[in-house]
Amino acid sequence: MVVRTKAEVRRAVAAMRPQRIALVPTMGYLHEGHLSLVDRARELADRVVLSIFVNPLQFGPQEDLDRYPRDLERDVELATGRGVDLIFAPDVREMYPGGEPIVRVVPGRLAETLCGAYRPGHFEGVLTVVAKLFGIVRPDVAVFGQKDFQQAVLIRRMVADLDLGIEIDVAPIVREPDGLAMSSRNVYLSPEERESALGLYRGLTRAAEAFAGGERDAERLRRLVHDELARPGVRVQYVEVVDPETLQPTQPASPGNVLAVAAFVGQTRLIDNVILM
Repeated sequence: MVVRTKAEVRRAVAAMRPQRIALVPTMGYLHEGHLSLVDRARELADRVVLSIFVNPLQFGPQEDLDRYPRDLERDVELATGRGVDLIFAPDVREMYPGGEPIVRVVPGRLAETLCGAYRPGHFEGVLTVVAKLFGIVRPDVAVFGQKDFQQAVLIRRMVADLDLGIEIDVAPIVREPDGLAMSSRNVYLSPEERESALGLYRGLTRAAEAFAGGERDAERLRRLVHDELARPGVRVQYVEVVDPETLQPTQPASPGNVLAVAAFVGQTRLIDNVILM
């Protein structure tokens, strides 16, 4: 079932109770990565609600809000085929009836590193819309993906700090057969750019293998990633080894640290990461 209003969601969710409910928030244009989150949600709950909303609050003035890929009919077919019970697909006026909200969730220092350092206001927009979705659906558990690692850390911290009482589950990254992390933005890549984009995965893999072999110097691990990204059309924003809780750079690297990368390939910004084991 597809609903477009908050009132419809609340009625539908009320009819599902007392069953355990999972929420999978998305911006749509679903791929296997999103659907793996649905699979995980079905393991954790009796009923699954999936939201599809391209949230303008998390896009900067020069980012791709207007051209972000959208295909609701396709998304509904994929989601229902995977066992989603309820799809919430509001428009901007439904989510923000008074225009951009005056009261927002401020992420604090956890948003000052990694992507937050390059996308001011992004995580404020993310946390605000996620908080609204939590308030509308009132799920028992919500599932997010590891690819957006900083986002997952911030959402987990928001839930803990604000006592929202929702379990947050973070599912592993799903990759294309060639290793590229699945992303709705991959459709922007030309064949040549896609080949260059594989440098993210190759670099992370080389660094993870070096760590498994005993390398603990964070700068050397970072350099392995940079080496794979040194190709025409690729502009690196960051390569960092960070603590998974504070998101601060670490030296030396240790098990459980996260090696994260963001880079523009052509005009497309891609992110990826690996947990060092």
